[in-house]
Amino acid sequence: MFKALVVEKDEAGYRAGVKEVDDSALPAGEVTVDVAFSTINYKDGLAITGKAPVVRKFPLHAGIDFAGTVSASDDARFRPGDAVLLNGFGVGESHSGGLAQKARVKADWLLPLPTGLTPRQAMAIGTAGYTAMLCVMALDKHGVVPGSGDVLVTGANGGVGTVAITLLAKMGHRVVASTGRLNEADFLKGLGAAEVISRDELSAPGKPLGKERWVGVLDSVGSHTLANALAGTRYGGAVAACGLAQGMDLPGSVAPFILRGVTLYGIDSVMAPMALRRAAWQRLADELDLDKLETLTQEVTLLGALQAGPDILAGRIRGRVVVNVNA
Repeated sequence: MFKALVVEKDEAGYRAGVKEVDDSALPAGEVTVDVAFSTINYKDGLAITGKAPVVRKFPLHAGIDFAGTVSASDDARFRPGDAVLLNGFGVGESHSGGLAQKARVKADWLLPLPTGLTPRQAMAIGTAGYTAMLCVMALDKHGVVPGSGDVLVTGANGGVGTVAITLLAKMGHRVVASTGRLNEADFLKGLGAAEVISRDELSAPGKPLGKERWVGVLDSVGSHTLANALAGTRYGGAVAACGLAQGMDLPGSVAPFILRGVTLYGIDSVMAPMALRRAAWQRLADELDLDKLETLTQEVTLLGALQAGPDILAGRIRGRVVVNVNA
């Protein structure tokens, strides 16, 4: 028996709760892991609350991330005692995931824990931080380098945003942070933001083109915010889009693309190829300021994860939430 945050849907409705479940509840897979830590991402909030149909199989253990130790393996790539992590591949959506004390998954989905990271640090990063690194890598590849101009980070107080600011600032970029919580400006500047602006500057319907303000954008918000970020991007600049906190729509125009040569990169973390994952996680281990990571991280139990779900959707969480599944 082990504890898991179980999502269920039946005639009684949609619900989530922490339960004792039997090992027989684990899904098929070649590798069984004793989970040490998981985390709460925006998608986990949707799964826990049922605000969007991200869970496609019931009952299911929530949690799109985990880090822990292999306890049993039918795959030669992993042996008992190996430290591993997982994010994406539909885990926590169609395959039981990491908000549980045990997980069983396909070996193809697992990564060895990168040298330099503890399981707790890996989950303080989580899918949100890993996605931030994928965005940074896209901007790097485009040629957005320190000194080339400002980089805008939207949703700055969220998981993606806080890690992105920390990464970009350490690399030497001048970061402009957009947030709906201006009372957190000192916190964001402590992470490395040079300037903090209100999300109201970007969240309402805007013009097809605006003043050229930044050479790069890391956007986790979507909708009007993304459209306005594109409209304010300098000639030849790039925008990496990875989220939809404001909405899935993109109510903009082609003007930034055809008049300024702006490039829009779509960032997917769920099915990203393993080579890209390895590169992103190793860069996180090598480049992320782990002391700053700790300052933007809070720790909760599985029961605490139930409340963190609605809190992250409501924008009440600053930074990252680590879930100690064994506390």
